[in-house]
Amino acid sequence: MKTLKLIFFATSIIFVACNDSQKEMAQKKVTGYENYVDSISGVAADKAYENWENIEIAFKEKKTETHNAIVTLKEHSDLQNAIDESTLKYETFKAEVIANHERMEIEKSKNMMRKSLLGTSYDDGDMKFTWVNKDNILSVYQNFVDTVDKNKDSYSREDWDEIKMLYEAIDTRKNTVEKEGLTSSDNRKIAGLKLKFAPMYTINRMGAKSEENAKAKI
Repeated sequence: MKTLKLIFFATSIIFVACNDSQKEMAQKKVTGYENYVDSISGVAADKAYENWENIEIAFKEKKTETHNAIVTLKEHSDLQNAIDESTLKYETFKAEVIANHERMEIEKSKNMMRKSLLGTSYDDGDMKFTWVNKDNILSVYQNFVDTVDKNKDSYSREDWDEIKMLYEAIDTRKNTVEKEGLTSSDNRKIAGLKLKFAPMYTINRMGAKSEENAKAKI
């Protein structure tokens, strides 16, 4: 009987020791998972997106390993809570990375359209159009109207709103350029281009809006 008690006592010690060892290993896995998420969340969004496929693969592997490390423990709610917190932090960062990339792509697309409309002399970000002067303003209008005419069937409603904003900015600049010596000949040619642009904008902008409304109802 005494021998059986000793065996039971020794087995209990071994069980407790094994359980403590498992929990210690699980804690290390959870800490490693937390550290990985913290390190990823500290990377700039644009840099993270460039390597996102590898980041996502590594994240899934670490999450699976961490889950497997705690699932056999009898009591692991504290560790699970830590995992859940880091997972939420990762998913929040992932959403920020994707949103940032989408914003950059929209801005890139918008800038490409501006360059096509305003020509090679366009100075990025200069919405006061100080680069437009009496010598090049006719060519700016000409390129703008020709480009709109060429691509009018492919522009979205948002594109037409951007086009209107750019067109009004050119017109505002024209008021200044006129005082700087714009020739009568160039002024008349610009007036002709403006007469061509106005109905083209109105008709196609309405068409783009109607098309988008029709798609929204599908």
